[in-house]
Amino acid sequence: MAITAQMVKELREMSGAGMMDAKKALTETDGNMEAAIDWLRTKGLAKAAKKADRIAAEGLVGVAVQGGKGVAVEVNSETDFVAKNADFQKLVSGITEAALGVSSVEELVSAKMGGKSVEDAVTSAVAVIGEKLSLRRMASLEGDAVAAYTHNAAADGMGKIGVLVAVKGTDNGIAKQIAMHIAATNPASLSEADLDPALVEREKNVLTEQARESGKPDAVIEKMIVGRMAKFFEEVTLLGQKFVLNPDITVAQAAKEAGVEVVGFVRMAVGEGIEKKEEDFAAEVAKTLAG
Repeated sequence: MAITAQMVKELREMSGAGMMDAKKALTETDGNMEAAIDWLRTKGLAKAAKKADRIAAEGLVGVAVQGGKGVAVEVNSETDFVAKNADFQKLVSGITEAALGVSSVEELVSAKMGGKSVEDAVTSAVAVIGEKLSLRRMASLEGDAVAAYTHNAAADGMGKIGVLVAVKGTDNGIAKQIAMHIAATNPASLSEADLDPALVEREKNVLTEQARESGKPDAVIEKMIVGRMAKFFEEVTLLGQKFVLNPDITVAQAAKEAGVEVVGFVRMAVGEGIEKKEEDFAAEVAKTLAG
């Protein structure tokens, strides 16, 4: 496969690797971007890249809690300016409240909001705001108590990142603190048991190749892998992470000391998983001048 300059540029931006290293990685992996990232990591030339961190869409995430249920919804817009628009914020707030009465985004589209369906409300807002708007997704969570937190808040209950945390037991404020922790650390799962097996296998393969680069005997390599995987689980699982507000203990320990058990969480960030089309303004200007 021919390796283009654009592919090298993209890999460099995703991995932080140098140009020649990025090109070699793509050559070695026949242009496979994910495999190239793993190759760079094996050589110690890049950190793990997460496509989901490439924020591409604009808009807001709204969160709301009622009793033992919490919901989070993402409403997208074309530009970030709209997130500061009072009409758009009112729309997000109304959709979030409507979400408390449904269990899926399919049901939410048809739910009533101010005398009309959510779908019709979004359509009407497009005409007022003048941008393409879309209700992208929703998530809900239940427990004895649910806490919500928004990061980079644009208004009450909405921001660029929305987090819900459900606990078993009587919440004394720890759930909100854990929600703030989640916003900062973005754990991949609640515990090791909940991790995507494919993610675990991929990480193990990378760590194994890294260990083999050391040239140590297989018996030593096996012990290295066990230790490094344990560290990996500590870093990516919520309960295993060091608590941001008290790094001497884990989140699981913090919850236990507060008399609760964390049973679930949702972290929703605006635009995660959507790749934004990058505009080449110089090319646009040149094209315009050329007629």
